[in-house]
Amino acid sequence: MSREGAGTPLVAEVIKDRLCFAILYSRPKSSSNVHYFSIDNELEYENFYADFGPLNLAMVYRYCCKINKKLKSITMMRKKIIHFTGSDQRKQANAAFLIGCYMVIYLGRTPEEAYRILMCGNTSYIPFRDAAYGSCNFYITLLDCFHAVKKAMQYDFLNFNTFNLDEYEHYEKAENGDLNWIIPDRFIAFCGPHSRTRLESGYHQHSPEAYIPYFKNHNVTTIIRLNKRMYDAKRFTNAGFDHYDLFFADGSTPTDAIVKEFLDICENAEGAIAVHCKAGLGRTGTLIACYIMKHYRMTAAETIAWVRICRPGSVIGPQQQFLVMKQASLWLEGDYFRQKLRGQENGKHRAAVSKLLLAVDDISINGVENQDKQEPELYSDDDEIHGVTQGDRLRALKSRRQSKTNAIPLTVILQSSVQSCKTSEPNISGSAGITKRTTRSASRKSSFKSPSISRTKTVLR
Repeated sequence: MSREGAGTPLVAEVIKDRLCFAILYSRPKSSSNVHYFSIDNELEYENFYADFGPLNLAMVYRYCCKINKKLKSITMMRKKIIHFTGSDQRKQANAAFLIGCYMVIYLGRTPEEAYRILMCGNTSYIPFRDAAYGSCNFYITLLDCFHAVKKAMQYDFLNFNTFNLDEYEHYEKAENGDLNWIIPDRFIAFCGPHSRTRLESGYHQHSPEAYIPYFKNHNVTTIIRLNKRMYDAKRFTNAGFDHYDLFFADGSTPTDAIVKEFLDICENAEGAIAVHCKAGLGRTGTLIACYIMKHYRMTAAETIAWVRICRPGSVIGPQQQFLVMKQASLWLEGDYFRQKLRGQENGKHRAAVSKLLLAVDDISINGVENQDKQEPELYSDDDEIHGVTQGDRLRALKSRRQSKTNAIPLTVILQSSVQSCKTSEPNISGSAGITKRTTRSASRKSSFKSPSISRTKTVLR
């Protein structure tokens, strides 16, 4: 990064004589040998409150495709390509995040090398903050994000050769289910279902039946609910899913017992696990982060960064410091877990013996399915002591975001589907080829078709 003085341009060379990153204080003009471009108004973070990044996985993918296309363009073969950003510090941080990710993913740079290239010349970037309302006392840096992306590639969380952009951008919208894969084939974070599908006070609410076809088509076998009861669990268990309740208060941190039980459930699940709270951000992101820290030895900051890249807004307020405090113990538990697994005679039996190992090691508590217990009365938001909770506010903010002009709202698709199929509950996805089970929702199919998500196999390390 070169810098002549305060307020003067800063330019970092990413690929010698071909690709640069620049912070400029006036809009440049392209010439016969230099091509300037900016993404500041093209790839923008949709904030909840004062949060501003990092940009999501789809935007990273779009940016990388843009860079590769420019580098391969015949008309730009002899031009220096300069990605520039302006004086807005938040946009500077997100622009640096994107080109840093490109360096790690496509140029093979280490996180430290990418960070050093962007930090030369006495420049600095403001760190990213959470989606809590009010002040912030915990931040993640560009370097944390680069480490997260590097480890995501190492553990097969991230593979742009198989990444499905349309799938990601469709299902992450509130009207289309509000779900994101955090670990492919292993964890989905999603917004909490309600008793029926409707638009209520700005909230896009979806019933359990709306998710069932998608979950079955993607080998989800287990649902974990972290918020109070908004739907009858039997609507999932009767469809063949395992369902667990691990409630803790909105905006708070889980007890050690809840963390242990969550890990035990996930380590013994046959397929993928779908986790939700109210908005599927705070409590959901926190417990999934615990699993990642234990089994992949990522730092708390790296884990928070990765979860937010997949699902912006995740892990909020005191949940961040909680993960920092849990890091050392989760790493130790993970080391012991892997040591025991390595001691098995045949790797193919690892899943079968994991429950026994956990019981012997006293690392987690055996989860107890509650579908046979007497279900309490349905929970109402009116029962909250303090009225509207953090999850309510975050969910409402996400629901009210404007969809792209070329996107068809799920409510329109669902209305058409209901009229044509005469079903009592609409589905988020009615893809053919869903594994047949004897369930009361097996006959509920929607005319809405969606391609399958291309994902790579994830295993415990």
